[in-house]
Amino acid sequence: MKAKDIIKNGLIKENPTWVLILGMCPTLATTTSAINGMMMGLATTFVLLMSNIVISLLKSVIPDKVRIPAFIVIIATFVTIVQMVMQAFMPDMYETLGLFIPLIVVNCIVLGRAEAFASKNSVGHSALDGLFMGLGFTWALTLLGMVRELLGTGCFFGISLIGGADGMLLMILPAGGFLCLGFLMALINHLRSRNVKKA
Repeated sequence: MKAKDIIKNGLIKENPTWVLILGMCPTLATTTSAINGMMMGLATTFVLLMSNIVISLLKSVIPDKVRIPAFIVIIATFVTIVQMVMQAFMPDMYETLGLFIPLIVVNCIVLGRAEAFASKNSVGHSALDGLFMGLGFTWALTLLGMVRELLGTGCFFGISLIGGADGMLLMILPAGGFLCLGFLMALINHLRSRNVKKA
């Protein structure tokens, strides 16, 4: 597989949120604002990148019988690093994201890429896959957070655009998350299908 195909897969063709529909729990729970979505995505990107590299390096020494437990231990190590760094340097963000940081360990995107890609490919390709799958997840969460924040509070990355006006409270509640996700997913998949037909 070529590097450009790996990049395109992570960002567009196999985007974890819009196409594969993976990691829906943090997608809906942490995107009440753009900054929350972006930080959750970046934390996941770090874990994806580092765990893919380590798993690719160790793939020949990990026995098949303990493959999944070994992957989980590697992923959990990097999640713990993210958790400790956020707790030390970004305590407010750590409090906001709360339980969803340790839950990266069981995020099906991370374990799925470890099993489907990193355990079968070179270190370089595995690093690219982890980075761009993570960035694909990040841009999806950030976009969803931006739309929900704008409609729900009238703010953009915490900056009020509609002075003194209230937004639609529904959009920052769980039901609004589902609605927003559905409409954005339909729009993005419609645009993707049009591009495929043109190609």
